[in-house]
Formats: sequence, C-alpha cells, structure tokens
Amino acid sequence: MKARARVLVRGRVQGVFFRDHTRTWAGSLGVNGWVRNLRDGSVEVLAEGDREKIEGLIARLKEGPPLARVETVDVAWEDFQGEFRDFRIVRG
Repeated sequence: MKARARVLVRGRVQGVFFRDHTRTWAGSLGVNGWVRNLRDGSVEVLAEGDREKIEGLIARLKEGPPLARVETVDVAWEDFQGEFRDFRIVRG
C-alpha cells in the first residue's frame, strides 16, 4: 500500500551526515521525498512509497548514522500524493 510519512528526528542529528545517510537509505529502499535540517537542530523527512519500505526507513532513522545520537522520532502518516520521483536533500 502506498503511503506518505512526515518524520521529525531530534537529538544530535545535524553535523553528523544524517541527511546523507537518509538519502542513501531511502534510495536503497526505493522511497521518494526529501530530508532537511531545521533551525531548532532537528531533521525533518518527508517520505513517500510503499508503507513497509517507509517503515524500514523509519527504523534506520531511529538508529541513525554512527556519529548521531537519536533521542526521539515522531511520525505522522499522511495520504499518499505521488509528489516525488526521487529522494533529495533540501537545503534550508
């Protein structure tokens, strides 16, 4: 089933290649959307694709890359829009 999730990741998640890892993970799973840093130090992800693949991405986001320290991951499921054709890092 196609789905869309907006994910907010908090902790030490900026300056640790979190966005680069997220793009790589999303690409390997076939998930489309974007990732960006927010001014408050968190990272936001908007992901679209098969729900089980998005859940796989969320599992990786909860672990984070080696230098990160993930404290919380909040997920809001939304209606699939089919808005994206790839996964990108959005510069803030």
